[in-house]
Amino acid sequence: MVEVFKTNVKEYPDAQKILARIHTSFVGYKASFDLEDCDKILRIVSLDGTVQSDAIMGLIKKMGYNVSVLPDEVPTVTKRL
Repeated sequence: MVEVFKTNVKEYPDAQKILARIHTSFVGYKASFDLEDCDKILRIVSLDGTVQSDAIMGLIKKMGYNVSVLPDEVPTVTKRL
């Protein structure tokens, strides 16, 4: 499973600290940041099941950052006749 989060992390050293904490606390997760994205994306892949979103957000908030689940956006398809 994959979960994508919006964060306010701006610096790579901060992102590296968060990633290290996630990888230590959640065995089986692969996490990465895209700080170039306007939403400062944190992407987490669980190799053995679901992503514990609430636990991830709690950990990141304890570290002093804002984080929220980025909702899935399904593009609407219009059919032309």
